[in-house]
Amino acid sequence: MALKWFQQPSQRACVIGLDGVPYSMLTKFMASGVMPNLAEIAKEGVTTSMTVSLPEISSVSWSTFMTGANPGEHGIFGFTDLHRGTYKMSFPSFRDVKVDTIWDRLGENKMRSVVINQPATYPARPIHGALVSGFVAIHLDKSVFPAKYLKNAKDIGYEIDLNAHEVKDDPPALFRKLSELLDLRRKLMDEMWDEEKWNLMEVIVTGTDRLHHFMWDAYEDEAHPHHADFLDYYRAVDKFIGYTYERFLKTDNPDNFFILSDHGFCGTRKEVYLNTVLADNGFLKFTKPGADQLDDISEGATAFVLDPARIYLHRRGKYPRGSVSDGDAARIKGEIRAIVESLTDNGNPIVRHVFDADEVYSGAQKAFGPDLLVVPHNGYDFKGRIGAEAFIGPRRLQGMHTWDDAFFFTRRRDLMEGKGDDFKLIEIPGIILQSLDVT
Repeated sequence: MALKWFQQPSQRACVIGLDGVPYSMLTKFMASGVMPNLAEIAKEGVTTSMTVSLPEISSVSWSTFMTGANPGEHGIFGFTDLHRGTYKMSFPSFRDVKVDTIWDRLGENKMRSVVINQPATYPARPIHGALVSGFVAIHLDKSVFPAKYLKNAKDIGYEIDLNAHEVKDDPPALFRKLSELLDLRRKLMDEMWDEEKWNLMEVIVTGTDRLHHFMWDAYEDEAHPHHADFLDYYRAVDKFIGYTYERFLKTDNPDNFFILSDHGFCGTRKEVYLNTVLADNGFLKFTKPGADQLDDISEGATAFVLDPARIYLHRRGKYPRGSVSDGDAARIKGEIRAIVESLTDNGNPIVRHVFDADEVYSGAQKAFGPDLLVVPHNGYDFKGRIGAEAFIGPRRLQGMHTWDDAFFFTRRRDLMEGKGDDFKLIEIPGIILQSLDVT
């Protein structure tokens, strides 16, 4: 898409993303005084819970947010996938997004966007404005567009993400790093706020997601030694929201202020390995004992799982050793669905719902996605691990994503008219575009 000359910004919108922040937590913190700035801002708008894309992971949800399209259209189904026609693992990137983003739409209307720390945008590609990628981004040099802002980022010591291995078992180091990263987001936002003639400013805080994965127990347990640290981090996030809002109040469109999360969160009780369930019930077979990768799948296999709970039929013509015909697909899906829905842990149901892809996906990329998607009950963290002896194992992370209990806030009550109780993440891009009179 060719870049055009741009008008001075006569209309503006500002978006803050809080990765993995649940509606239930947000409303609790607003009511208890942990987040007074947001509580005050929220008095003038609408805060609603919502469901997100499936699977309920950042790469998929943020791709839906930035395109206004479902995964069957934008083509991102997870952090990992298989190279088409093979069993080789791939890692989808921004290059693999098959449809235009909202920033492209704004660019077509001679509007500029500044996007900071947006997950699933690596490597950074040209947009009408400026983009700094969020996780998973490997090299800072490939994470910044235009290149002139790379010096700005390096001068302030900008970092995209923390090193999980360094901090996950060291709470003081974790909280120090989260504080540093939040401050870096603000510093980079300040520079781009003043340097760019922008219409849309978007900043994503991803430290919230990291905190929840590693320290969720500190949230739920008031006696936890790091409970106060957990609340203090949210106080810092609240100050960032208040600071950004005060800056935005000086623009022509102070009501065009939006905050959202990309999925909910809850505490983890146990991990669940669906590939073991499929193997135990004869759906997943390998060419040799002890196999731990899909390269060793046999022609007798009819299904397999990719993280976190995406079930793929081993279809003839889609995979080199695939054996499932179109005529057998519905029967096999039904058999798998019945088994998965019946899973229990000491009498407690594990699975909340199993969706057929036809229920949640549409578009040209749907054929490359999973056939079934499993939504667990809170506490059961699904993994695509191959080779686990038992289908239930101990947790490795304290917190896990949820499909529901995400949130959206807007001061534009008029744009929420007619929205029902089943509000969805995919509706947000259209609201933001409407706020800028782009249809």
